[in-house]
Amino acid sequence: MNKFKFEKLIIWQKAMDFGEDIDEIANNFPDKEKYNLSSQIRRAADSIALNISEGSIGQSNPEQKKFIGYSIRSLAEVITCLYKAKRRKYISEDNFNKFYDDAYTLMNMMHAFRKNIN
Repeated sequence: MNKFKFEKLIIWQKAMDFGEDIDEIANNFPDKEKYNLSSQIRRAADSIALNISEGSIGQSNPEQKKFIGYSIRSLAEVITCLYKAKRRKYISEDNFNKFYDDAYTLMNMMHAFRKNIN
């Protein structure tokens, strides 16, 4: 039952899944990161889907493009947080690579989507 435009968008669906996956790995960060890196990566990951949905509701095409841009920036923030987590040994190299590849795919999808907005 998809009543909102954004619910049909594959990029929104992928961003929602990505956010949940990031939330899961952040659960494994040490307690000392609760208000720092854990919080930051969760907020950045959630912002990806939030901005996609916000940009799709009653916005002009330039506004929608702007919000997709915000989503891409949030994704870059997640990548930086993943690098921090890897350097601090909170995630394995394999986990980092999986999330990095997923993020790269999502970024390319968002770029393609933004490019196709007239």
